[in-house]
Amino acid sequence: METKDFFARAGEIIPSIEKGAFLTVQCAEMCNTMTIGWAMVGLCWRKPVLMVAVRNSRHTFKIMEAAPDFTVSMPSGNLRDEIFYCGTKSGRDVNKFEECELKTAAGRKVESPIIDTPGLHVECTMVYKNAMQPDNLASRFRGLYPEKDYHSLYFGEIVACYDIK
Repeated sequence: METKDFFARAGEIIPSIEKGAFLTVQCAEMCNTMTIGWAMVGLCWRKPVLMVAVRNSRHTFKIMEAAPDFTVSMPSGNLRDEIFYCGTKSGRDVNKFEECELKTAAGRKVESPIIDTPGLHVECTMVYKNAMQPDNLASRFRGLYPEKDYHSLYFGEIVACYDIK
């Protein structure tokens, strides 16, 4: 994907994620999806990059730590119930794909699948990850972490960005 092609679509990503999106990651036989409602997109290391955050307490965290890539699927249709479910249930306890009848499709350029639904899909290869350091977080935000389950930040080079109709 050309960087210029990505930046033609970049303005759609954050508004789509704000509505709720699926972060999906696979490593070996482990695969999970979770809801994300915020991310960052931009240019870093001369590459188009999407940064997602996963709390260390989440089931997805373990998979993200081992995975070489991840995908973000931003549905264009009404999947509010599925987005809510995947944001409130843990993959440790339930199979979200089965419970929500979510189908996956192979990523075009990465190992992790996408959620096979109409919408915008982004595929990323992992380029950098970092655990948040609580002492570096502005004190006004520390209240967002009463359980001390801080996020880890995952930066992925965007290698594919496309719509499924």
